[in-house]
Amino acid sequence: MRRAGISAARAVFAGALLQNKTRSVLSVLAIALGVALGYAVQLITQSAVNELALGARTLSGAADLQVRGPRAGFDEALYPELARLPEVALASPVVEVEAKLADRDEVLKIIGDDPFRAATLSPALLIEGGDRIDLLRPDTVYLSPTAAAWLGVAVGGSLRFQVALREVTLRVGGLLKGGAQQRFGRIDIAGAQANFDRLGLLSRIDLRLRPGVDQAAFRDRLQARLPAGLVAERPQDDLATAAGVSRAYRVNMDVLALVALFTGGLLVFSTQALSVVRRRAYFALLRVLGMTRRRLVGLLVAEGALLGALGSSLGIPAGYLLANAAVRIVGPDLGSGYFRGIAPALSLNPVALTLCFALGIAVALLGGLFPALEAARAAPALALRAGDEERAFMRLRPVWPGLVLLALAALAAFLPPVSGLPLFGYIAIALLLLGTLLLLPRLATILLAILPTPRRAPSQLALAQLRGAPGPVAVTLAAIVASLSLMVAMAIMVTSFRQALDAWLFDILPADVYARANASGETGYMTAGDQARIAALPGVRRVEFQREQQLIVDPARPRVVLLARTIDARDPARRLPLVGRSIVPPEGSPPPIWVNETMADVYGFVPGKVVEIPLSGKPARFTVDGVWRDYARPQGALVIERERYMALTGDRTATGAAIWLAPGTTLEQLHEALVHELPGGARLDLASPGEIREFSLHIFDRTFAVTYALELAAVVIGLCGLSSSFGALVLSRRREFGVLRHLGMTRRQIGTLLATEGLLLSGIGILAGIGLGYVISLILVEVVNRQSFHWGMPLSPPWAALAVAAVVVLVLSTLTALASGRRALGGDPVAAVKDDW
Repeated sequence: MRRAGISAARAVFAGALLQNKTRSVLSVLAIALGVALGYAVQLITQSAVNELALGARTLSGAADLQVRGPRAGFDEALYPELARLPEVALASPVVEVEAKLADRDEVLKIIGDDPFRAATLSPALLIEGGDRIDLLRPDTVYLSPTAAAWLGVAVGGSLRFQVALREVTLRVGGLLKGGAQQRFGRIDIAGAQANFDRLGLLSRIDLRLRPGVDQAAFRDRLQARLPAGLVAERPQDDLATAAGVSRAYRVNMDVLALVALFTGGLLVFSTQALSVVRRRAYFALLRVLGMTRRRLVGLLVAEGALLGALGSSLGIPAGYLLANAAVRIVGPDLGSGYFRGIAPALSLNPVALTLCFALGIAVALLGGLFPALEAARAAPALALRAGDEERAFMRLRPVWPGLVLLALAALAAFLPPVSGLPLFGYIAIALLLLGTLLLLPRLATILLAILPTPRRAPSQLALAQLRGAPGPVAVTLAAIVASLSLMVAMAIMVTSFRQALDAWLFDILPADVYARANASGETGYMTAGDQARIAALPGVRRVEFQREQQLIVDPARPRVVLLARTIDARDPARRLPLVGRSIVPPEGSPPPIWVNETMADVYGFVPGKVVEIPLSGKPARFTVDGVWRDYARPQGALVIERERYMALTGDRTATGAAIWLAPGTTLEQLHEALVHELPGGARLDLASPGEIREFSLHIFDRTFAVTYALELAAVVIGLCGLSSSFGALVLSRRREFGVLRHLGMTRRQIGTLLATEGLLLSGIGILAGIGLGYVISLILVEVVNRQSFHWGMPLSPPWAALAVAAVVVLVLSTLTALASGRRALGGDPVAAVKDDW
């Protein structure tokens, strides 16, 4: 008897996939798509971070500590002071510049150092061949192999850079031995200072300590004696800070990739559930032959795991190919701009590969668990009777598990971030999804109960069928509700962000024309003489200049942006999109400063607080006057009056200008005047507010291109799940349709019945999906985005686009129902009901 049971089990389970080829293939492809997207995102971002780390180690070499400060540099007088410290064995001064190429809208990192000292600290930066004396020539630069290939320049060639509004030409003396996939050039420090207007300034000082020196204790002592705005840290600390800038973006991309995998798991669930329904009598026979419930559940779960393993086996190589294509077409930053200047070589990471493979199996396994438990609960005696499969999944579950999950989701949504990441926000979304799916049978029962009874018999039968089968209805709707809700949530979030960005750009761009000298690097700026000539140009009615630089406010966090601009402290809202009202500081308070939302959320710079900002190596006290909305600088930004900035620093240069034109003057006329009246004026980037908005929105769409692709993938998987599940339900009801044919119902009437069922099912799915998606979008906008990037924005649902999507789903559902009905009605009505005789 046991041998017969084993033989029957093999026959039943071995033929399961063949009996459900289409649905099984769709499930495998859905899992493969989710695994491929997740592995591709992980592979690209991790390779970029690894390359960033390798490049940082190459540039810092064997340094134990680094002293660094604002991007504009600090006084080089600190170098001999540090070099003479008894704990320091070797000190190497460095000038680091993001230099704008004069003939292209790109930058090249230039490292200026002392060749003799750097040879000891950074042996990877030694040159290959050539005359080593050229290392001391101020007009000679050595390139990393990746930079030389990227620029298409050979040894002996030349590179032209923009410095202020003039041009500097450097000769390529040779190639560097190291550099991995980083694009950078190396030059003597004196040449870097002279060519890029950094005389008397350093970007960092690399320190190697003497043996036996307590590194942590010395770092603390050194930090206490450094000027304001400078920090002493290990090179790996700076790397962690740099990688942390992109961490929230990378985590969000990983979560988006998991969306496709989650919907793939739901497709496995619906496939397995309906496969279990069709094989209900076979399982009952196996139970009669001696198979235990545990053994039955194990075999069914193994079916789901097999689908997951097949999907993961396809998804891993597909993800690698997708990653290669994405790096070539979009870039290693996936449109975000976080990994500019890096050309990562994709390398197989065993941990990431194993994790993604295991996730595919785990998701499919969980998708098959619930149907397996349902099959094991069926009483063998009842399951062997014809028509018992219609009672599968019929029992309504208690509502309390779903309500508990929804309550936990609401609680998680109000919890703070963890290490700057909205982990509880993601958990809230997952709990909200699962809770809603558990409540789908009840929701379907309520919605179907309130519908009026149709007059026509086929439609009456369709409504009665759905009212009597809330369990199978929920199984059919699971994948489409999940995928549609996630698509709706992402569409609302992206649209809200895009519209908020457009409105923000309109608010911050009041002038007629904007000019920038450093759109792509740090070396472009306007001198005081350049500014005077621009203000005196014919056709210029008024001009306001702005200076932008980066400061260290907290050593554990990335540099923040300081904007020195013309602003009326009595009415700052004319120039800044304030969030809330600006305060009036008490008499005698320090001068005002305005901060963006990141500074308020992360640094605690709230209105009324007195803060210290390092300027020119000295702390300057300000009173936070207000908070302004800023979608361009998620690391943090500060605004002070330009006149006060010049008084504190003596820096009269400008990096940008807002120009109001006289009546009748055009942008073309201004450009012509700049070319003729201002030396180097042609190197200024001019743009109207409309052009800036158009370009910014193009960058936005490019950044969210991957998001759009993941949304589409999730919806396609959901539609496949709806189609597959509905088709399986229709095929399982062939006996019912045979009886209806015997009773005189025509094929057309049964087609109307199925079309009505398809419309009702998709209608319920659309209502549930849009409602759930709206709630998820609230969490995305108010929790995830706020905690990840500190951006506030109003909710702007794209109702027109969502209505079109709803119509598309309705049409596809109806077509699926009709196609499934044609197949179900293709056989002999007598054969369809013979089991009931």
